[in-house]
Amino acid sequence: MQGGSEDAAAKTADCVLIEEVRGRVLLLTLNRPRQRNSLSEALIAALQSAIDKASSASNVAAVVISADGPAFSSGHDLKEMTAHRAEADGGRAYFSHLMDLCARMMLSIVRSPKPFIAAIEGVA
Repeated sequence: MQGGSEDAAAKTADCVLIEEVRGRVLLLTLNRPRQRNSLSEALIAALQSAIDKASSASNVAAVVISADGPAFSSGHDLKEMTAHRAEADGGRAYFSHLMDLCARMMLSIVRSPKPFIAAIEGVA
């Protein structure tokens, strides 16, 4: 694995904590409290991976998603999105890519054979 890939993997792993299965319930915790759990590309990727694994896991009957910090999620990571404004197309290709990733992730929850529960405390 190249250095950049390792950095991306570590960044992604820090975005979602996959806690142990309690009974048959998988607990996922959004873990970007300083960024108010905003949906960065890394967080979306980490959630997508966790959703895919949970959806096919025979030992998981349901998934609860919670968040660390004062906000469940403040929406998309505007700092990350703004950073792409300097690109030749003003960031349009990146925005489209990001929205496609997010839509895929959200549809994966809807299409999962497992129920997903959002344990929201604070701003969402």
